[in-house]
Amino acid sequence: MATDQTDRPAGDGPVLVTGATGYIGGLLVPELLRRGRTVRVLSRSADRIAELDWGDAVEVAEGDASDADDVAAALEGVDVAYYLLHSMAGGDDFEERDRELARTFATAAAQQGVRRLVYLGGLHPDGELSPHLASRVEVGKILLDSGVPTAVLQAGVVLGDGSASFDMLRYLTERLPVVVAPRWLRNRIQPIAADDVVHYLAEAADLPADLNRTFDVGGPDVLTYAEMMERFAALTDLGPRYIATVPVLTPELASLWVGLVTPVDSGVARPLVGSLIHDAVRSEEDLDDLVPPPPGGAAGFDEAVRRATRDMHLSLSAQGARLGAGAIGAAVSLGSAATAPARGVLRRLRS
Repeated sequence: MATDQTDRPAGDGPVLVTGATGYIGGLLVPELLRRGRTVRVLSRSADRIAELDWGDAVEVAEGDASDADDVAAALEGVDVAYYLLHSMAGGDDFEERDRELARTFATAAAQQGVRRLVYLGGLHPDGELSPHLASRVEVGKILLDSGVPTAVLQAGVVLGDGSASFDMLRYLTERLPVVVAPRWLRNRIQPIAADDVVHYLAEAADLPADLNRTFDVGGPDVLTYAEMMERFAALTDLGPRYIATVPVLTPELASLWVGLVTPVDSGVARPLVGSLIHDAVRSEEDLDDLVPPPPGGAAGFDEAVRRATRDMHLSLSAQGARLGAGAIGAAVSLGSAATAPARGVLRRLRS
């Protein structure tokens, strides 16, 4: 039986975090605990949660997000629920998988009388989107249509040690001092520090009860991906980067290229590249009028990179290996003027 959200006072009941073992979820949980929240996590493995630094400070609902009964049990008595699930891997059915997971969660949240849902999606322009970005937009709409007031926060590149998008930026910059690359390196991006994403997510729990909408979040700087590579190199003393772009390189081939010259798996690179073929810039700043800013203000790109690399050992291997990777990147990109030749280049390089 559905519970009326108005029956439960704001802040009464635990906060549920899905995706708690992921990058953002793993940062959000300790922040919520720091703010005095009672936190429950949905996980397939209670033992895995117990191994985490904050594992003994949370309630664990052991179950699968695809199982309606498990999700309903996890949401019982919950005040605010964070939905931080999406497919980073590909597969022909990822859109349907994400759609069904979101529908299961939205239905259970409404039935259990959850007061608010919070979801992290991606910044995007109007119009046709890459499949992965379109799927994230669809998931946000499913939650917004759930009948439970929902805040969909939309972010671009997240800058933090452990973020997949930051790892891709880091390794491309480290390993490609000279690169002829896809033209999306010239698209405009408004990156955001991981700490600031977590701040806005935590604050979203206490938004006015009648708000049910998307909010764009981002840092103060708008840069191209090429500019981010150049500034990352300068901040980490890697030396100047020489970047040229070519007009043709499909997201599929670009993800294979990323997987070839960096440790980022091509399956993970595909949705990351797909999100970069569009400009990713805030179209509104309404959330800034509703919640306080991060302590000290939103971090700019330089400060976010300094935080992310403070304890990081940069992969400064032999210069020859780095130059070799740059040559591979240039060869793959230049070979991309036609799809078949580019695939041939990739096959030869992998053999």
